[in-house]
Amino acid sequence: MELHNLKPANNSTHRERRIGRGQGSGKGGTSTRGNKGAKSRSGYSRKIGFEGGQMPIYRILPKRGFKNINRVEYNAINVSTLQRLAEKNITDINREVLVANGLANKKDPIAILAKGELTAKVNVTADKFSAKAKEVIENAGGTVTLVNATAKAE
Repeated sequence: MELHNLKPANNSTHRERRIGRGQGSGKGGTSTRGNKGAKSRSGYSRKIGFEGGQMPIYRILPKRGFKNINRVEYNAINVSTLQRLAEKNITDINREVLVANGLANKKDPIAILAKGELTAKVNVTADKFSAKAKEVIENAGGTVTLVNATAKAE
C-alpha cells in the first residue's frame, strides 16, 4: 500500500457541487444557466401556462358558454327510490337515512322527483320537491317537509 493507492471507502464521501461560485467550481461564470434570457436572471420564476413565448394554449382555444358560479346542484331522488326504502320498513326519510343507504352525500342538497310510483305512507324531509312528487307523496298518505323555510315546492 502506497500513498497513491489510498482512497476512501465506498459511499463514505459525497461531493456536493456548489454552483454560482465562479470558475473554480467547475460550473463556469454562467453557473449552468446558459447565456442571456429570463431564465439566466436572478428572481426568475416561470409563470403558469408560459410556453416560451409561444401563444399559450389557453389563449388559442375559443371560449364557449357560461358557467353560473351560484348554481346549486341537487342530488335527485325519485319517488320509486322512496318506495324501495319503504319496503325496507323505513317510513321517516331524511338526509341521514339517504346517506346511510348510499343514496346521497352529507353536504348535497336533496331534491325529490316524481319518477315511479309510491304506495307506501312515508314522511319525507328534503331541500326541494317537484310539485308532482309532493302530490304523489301526499296522495299516498305521507307528509312532505322542506328543510329550509325559504325553499319553495316547484
